[in-house]
Formats: sequence, C-alpha cells, structure tokens
Amino acid sequence: MTRIIAGRAGSLALAVPGSGTRPTSDRVRESLFGALDAADRVRDAAVLDLYAGSGALALEAISRGAASADLVERAPAAASVAERNARNVARAAAGARVRVHRAGVDAFLRREPGPYDLVFLDPPYDLGESELAATLELLVPALAPDAVVVIERAARSPQPALPAGVELTRSKRYGDTTLWWVARP
Repeated sequence: MTRIIAGRAGSLALAVPGSGTRPTSDRVRESLFGALDAADRVRDAAVLDLYAGSGALALEAISRGAASADLVERAPAAASVAERNARNVARAAAGARVRVHRAGVDAFLRREPGPYDLVFLDPPYDLGESELAATLELLVPALAPDAVVVIERAARSPQPALPAGVELTRSKRYGDTTLWWVARP
C-alpha cells in the first residue's frame, strides 16, 4: 500500500493506478524526503511533479508543508487517480494549492512559466535518453534560481544528459532505482 509518510496528511493511504505506472516505494520516498527536509527544500516550495502517476511525490511534499503542487500526467486513468489523491491530501493540508494537469509533460512545459522550487521527474523507465534530455531542456526555464530537480530512473540507466543551466549535485541508488539530484550552478 502506498501512503503519505509524514506531515499533515501522514499515514493517509493513496490509490495507485492499476497499470502503466511504477510508484516510488515508501523506502525511497522516506529517504528522499529526509534529505529534502534536512536541506529545508520542501517548506513553502512550489512543486512540479512530472509523469506524476498517483502523485505520491508531490503530495508527500504538500503534506510536509509545500505551498503548491502541479501534477502532470497524460494517462487518463492515472490522472483520475492523482486527482482523487490530490483532493484527499489537500483536505488534510488546508491552504495548499494542488492542481492536476491532464497533459503530456513536454506540452505542459511549453506553456507553463513556473517558477518551481522543487521538481520531481519520474518518467517511465522505457523513456529514451534523448527524450529525457529534451524534457530537461524544456524544464530549465521553469526553474526558480535555487531549484532542485530529482530525477528517478532505473539503476541500469545512464546518468541523464543535462542541458546548460543545471548540473548534477548527487545521486543515490536504492536497489533497482537511482535518484539523480540536479540544481542550478
């Protein structure tokens, strides 16, 4: 069962789409948010969750004090699940603004100005490296000056090719998952 780990909506169960998504495990989310909280990157942040699936990453941030979250998910079934989860978490985290966008990630990035302080990028593992690089290129103008981007990929995937304007600051492997941390220099 996927759940919110901590914060105002802590222990709230989240629905997950029946297929076509790969929810980030509670263990990985707990470690990720421990690091983000320690660096004071969540409180009052404007969050963007690309390839949102259930929305667990952005909704965990909302529970922990993020000011707003935009969840982007193209698959209709997953977007419906994300909307339901967003409503439940928003009730527990009164005052936070959560929006689910039924759109492709690149199309969303072409029209949304941001700026975003914290971005989660958890594309399907079969997304090609050149497609990921193109998405990252579109993302850079939407980043706040001190933004952090966390990219989740299969451990067997190579380090993402990064566009000008961002650099790799750390990576961490969790079993078959690797998190790549990217920030503005």
